Amino acid sequence: MKRALASLVILLTAVPPAWAANNIDQIDQLIQSDFRDLSEDLGAALSYKGVTPAEPLGITGFDIGIEATATKLQHRDAWNRASSGTTSDSVLIPKLHLHKGLPAGIDLGAFYTSVPNSNIKLWGAEIRYAIFEGGVAQPALGLRGTYSKLAGVSQLDFHTTGLELLISKGLAIFTPYAGVGRVWTTSEPVGVSNVKKEEFSQGKYFVGGNLNLGLANIALEADRTGAATSYSAKFGFRF
Repeated sequence: MKRALASLVILLTAVPPAWAANNIDQIDQLIQSDFRDLSEDLGAALSYKGVTPAEPLGITGFDIGIEATATKLQHRDAWNRASSGTTSDSVLIPKLHLHKGLPAGIDLGAFYTSVPNSNIKLWGAEIRYAIFEGGVAQPALGLRGTYSKLAGVSQLDFHTTGLELLISKGLAIFTPYAGVGRVWTTSEPVGVSNVKKEEFSQGKYFVGGNLNLGLANIALEADRTGAATSYSAKFGFRF
C-alpha cells in the first residue's frame, strides 16, 4: 500500500498542471468532431469519482478529505483548440470531498472544486445504498447513483449522471474495493452556433483501496471511463 501511495503521489505531482492558462473559452473554434472529442474527455475527467469503499459509514459516520484526480487526455488537440492556453497530456483536478452516513445503509457524498487559474468550477453528489453491509466473512455490496455539474465555463452547459455497482471487503485497517458502472454525459454549447449538443454514455470500471489509521484515512483509486484513465488520491479523516 505504501508503494502504491508513493507511486500515485509521484504521478500526481509530476503532471504539469493543466489549469495553467487553461480556460475553456474557445469552443467557437471547434468543429463537431472536435467538440465530441472534448466532451468525451470532459466526461471522463469531470464525472463523479467516489474514492471510497462500499461499506456504509453508519448514522454517526463521516468521511472528509482533500482529493486530487489526474486524467490522461485522449484528445489533447481538441482541448488545445477549445482553451486559451496549451494543455498538458493530463488534467489535474483538486477537490474537497465529504461523505455522511445515514440510517438504513444509505450514505450521501458530495465534492466541490474551483480549479486554480481556470474557469473550471465543478461540483458533484452521490447517493449510495448498501445492498449488503458486509461483515467478518461477507463483503459489502453497494449501489451508487452519481451526478456532476460543470460551472464557470460560459460557453458550455455540461453535466454527467452515473450508476455504479461496487464491492469491498475490509481486511483489518485496509479495505480493497472495485466497481463497474456507466456514465451518461450531456454537453451543450452555449452562445455558439458552429457545434451542436452531444449526448452519449461511456462504460466505466474502477479499483481502489482505503487505509484507515485511526482517524486519518488514505484512499487511492484507478478509474477507466470510456478510453480515458484517471488516478485519484484522497487524504482526510474517516470515522
